Amino acid sequence: MTEQWGRIVIDVDRDTDIDGADLVRRLADGTVAVVVLRNLLPESEFDANRERLAPVFGQASTTQYSNGSLTTIGPYLAKHLHEPDTYFAEAQKANEFTESIGVDLGARTRQRLAEVLGLKRFDTEVEADGRSYSQQNVRIYADNIRTPLHNDNIMRDAAGTGLALADLRHQLSCVVCIQECEDGGELRIHRKRWSEEDNQYKIVGGLGYDEAVTGDAPAHEFKPRAGDVYLLNPTYYHSIEQVSGSDRITMGFFFGFYDDELAEAVAWI
Repeated sequence: MTEQWGRIVIDVDRDTDIDGADLVRRLADGTVAVVVLRNLLPESEFDANRERLAPVFGQASTTQYSNGSLTTIGPYLAKHLHEPDTYFAEAQKANEFTESIGVDLGARTRQRLAEVLGLKRFDTEVEADGRSYSQQNVRIYADNIRTPLHNDNIMRDAAGTGLALADLRHQLSCVVCIQECEDGGELRIHRKRWSEEDNQYKIVGGLGYDEAVTGDAPAHEFKPRAGDVYLLNPTYYHSIEQVSGSDRITMGFFFGFYDDELAEAVAWI
């Protein structure tokens, strides 16, 4: 393994000496940009989930920004941090709906990740009052769509809300590639975390930050293919480059840890 800012690709079927704890630590510490896991789920199981999801792609909702858009099936917390009741109501509906149509891609991915990474726990987080976070959502990137440079940091964004996630020590992200696009659609992640002074680069009324915020920080690009499960640390600046051709379709969720042992993970989106 190299200490350069790059990716580690693992074939779960073939690699028998996976050090899951080291992979999680390196993602949390920022010594690796992306961890790609291939064959995490059997192809038949992956295909079955894809077929069950296909009929609901038309139910996706789009949130427009001045410099881009986000098209998702299912809620995401960042949109409702100032109205958590709305989020939890939508999360309950989404969780019940995916269960009703037999979609268990998020749950199965977490189960397999727990096994491969050696985690003691990997569950969707539940608040003290019993309200559950959303288990996953689906992102659809259509032709010509690019997700601008941004970072995700629930510890920062949920501060003062009373939500349990504000007390996390580390945040990571899991993405499952359901459908790849012909060209473009690369994850581009920079070796730079957000800092308070970066607010001068925030795009007012838009999504993310001006490209100048990353300066000369090293960047790594990864283009996923269908079936890939990849992990990253989203507190580092990243973007999804412009898609060309077929839609880029992914399922994803965030996960994090409340301590530095990095052994008990909770998930949300």
